[in-house]
Amino acid sequence: MKEELVAALGILLVVVGTSFSVISVVGYLRLPDVYTRLHATGKVSVFGIVLFLIAAVAIGAVDAGRAVVLGLFLVLAGPVLSHSIGSAAYRIGIPMRGAVRDDLAARGSTGREETTAGEQAEER
Repeated sequence: MKEELVAALGILLVVVGTSFSVISVVGYLRLPDVYTRLHATGKVSVFGIVLFLIAAVAIGAVDAGRAVVLGLFLVLAGPVLSHSIGSAAYRIGIPMRGAVRDDLAARGSTGREETTAGEQAEER
């Protein structure tokens, strides 16, 4: 009975993880620009992969310690990678579609405020 319950839980987690991954792909295809696509792929697919890892542990295909380490790496690295890709896209000048407000526009294309030598000395 316990094995059947664990197997059913594993199958449920695979189905939910697959649905997260499908939502990620649909978001990637439907959203208009790189910045909104990063949100769909960065957040949703990480949760899908973590659910796959939990399902693999429940089924017995992966050791729990290895799955925890990999899951933590994905949860920590996913947002960092999404941010760095978005930052690189902004710096090379990929436009935002339908942007209402751009807080980084005043800082220039490099994302840093232009300062004079005197202002830099005062900051130190």
